Amino acid sequence: MFWYVAKLLILLPLICGMIWGALKLAKRMQGQFGVPAGGEKSVKIVETTMLSPTLRLAVIEFHGREILVSTSRNGLTLLGEAPARTRTEVGPVQ
Repeated sequence: MFWYVAKLLILLPLICGMIWGALKLAKRMQGQFGVPAGGEKSVKIVETTMLSPTLRLAVIEFHGREILVSTSRNGLTLLGEAPARTRTEVGPVQ
């Protein structure tokens, strides 16, 4: 019985620490895979707006264009395209 409690007191904090470390590492590495060598991504999410629990609008910037899409459980639907705005046209972020 003593051996079981000793193993439990040693291994349980060790396992919890490994889980915590894996979560911290995953959070740190998130978004770094698939990035080209220059470090600049070709696709950026400019803005998202939740319309309902299952429906969202998103503006995606891709190769100098802004693409408006609707996302739902059924997938993505293209709603419109426009040339990408510069940062001065967008205005201040609130």
